[in-house]
Amino acid sequence: MVLSYQLFDFLHPDCKMIRERVFMQEQGFQNEFDNIDDTALHIVVYADNKPAATGRLYCESGEWHIGRIAALPEYRGCSLGSMVVTELEKAGASRGVKFISLSAQCRAAGFYEKLGYAQTDDLHDDEGCPHVTMIKKL
Repeated sequence: MVLSYQLFDFLHPDCKMIRERVFMQEQGFQNEFDNIDDTALHIVVYADNKPAATGRLYCESGEWHIGRIAALPEYRGCSLGSMVVTELEKAGASRGVKFISLSAQCRAAGFYEKLGYAQTDDLHDDEGCPHVTMIKKL
């Protein structure tokens, strides 16, 4: 499998397709798209030139966040989520970002811990799905 990625300063149709399939169709979220998509940096990882994974990096109230990390089911287990997070961290670091936070589904917290993120005490609900805020110093 040949992997590549591309960064976009807009919500690319490939990003939208992956998020619709994973978050809306598979996981049942309704409120997937928001005004953050208008200003975020988006990434798409391509496997053999086919869109496979996505995520976004954005600044809100002076704090930097990674979010909407998703890989299509047929590409899970190929480390594409790690690639998305790592490339977004690099993009943040090149912009002078020192800390990044994210809101992880609790069932995915272990994935982010392996990438160096630490859980905070902030547990919250997003459309009936438990989440935890996690942070990392770059």
